[in-house]
Amino acid sequence: MKRKFGLIGFPLSHSFSRKFFTGKFSDEGIDAVYLNFELENIGELNHLMIAHPDLEGFNVTIPYKEQIISYLEQIDEAAAQIKAVNTVKIRRSGRQLTLHGYNTDIHGFQESIKPLLQHYHHKALVLGTGGASKAVIKALENLGIDAILVSRNPEEKGEISYNDLDEDVMESYKIVINTTPIGTFPNIEGCPAIPFECITSKHLLFDLVYNPEVTEFLKQGRERGATIKNGLEMLHLQALAAWEIWNRE
Repeated sequence: MKRKFGLIGFPLSHSFSRKFFTGKFSDEGIDAVYLNFELENIGELNHLMIAHPDLEGFNVTIPYKEQIISYLEQIDEAAAQIKAVNTVKIRRSGRQLTLHGYNTDIHGFQESIKPLLQHYHHKALVLGTGGASKAVIKALENLGIDAILVSRNPEEKGEISYNDLDEDVMESYKIVINTTPIGTFPNIEGCPAIPFECITSKHLLFDLVYNPEVTEFLKQGRERGATIKNGLEMLHLQALAAWEIWNRE
């Protein structure tokens, strides 16, 4: 019987996961399928579970990484700390099922950025305040890097606005990470409003966006000699970590 996995979110027209897992299953001769489940609201999850009684697990993307938590029976410690889940394993016993939540974005980002870090990379600006930013903050904490969130409308203690990004801040924070969807295809001209004139060759710019390969954010950094990286490897690593979770006993 073909194993079944999938992705919930809305919209899913530009999803990476289905293509990745379909290719993995084909290349490795795994008898499984990965489906996209577009849910207009998280309340449709219960219907999804009934309609697909053979579903073993699913990934979670925008806008449900935080909303999914109230539907989980168990949650991994790291995911609970950041209050964001991107991977769910389904356990069944007869007609009873339990949903277990994890966050593999933490691992994916941490392992992707680690090889690029230099001794002067000890502070980071994290652009955006969504579920992805929480995983990035946790990964940076694991790496011993202080981070601060940058928001268009700062609400939480410790957040700053884009207007606060002056020369002194940019000099101190030499890692800048875009966790917003700004610059994603097809709106590739979009770019977070940071003072790029303050970017130097010691800066590291990481964009979780991977389509296009070089976003306007990364292009602006590259023109000033910064080290740049997009989110594709992070996505590969978080997907492989999810696969490991789904295959645990």
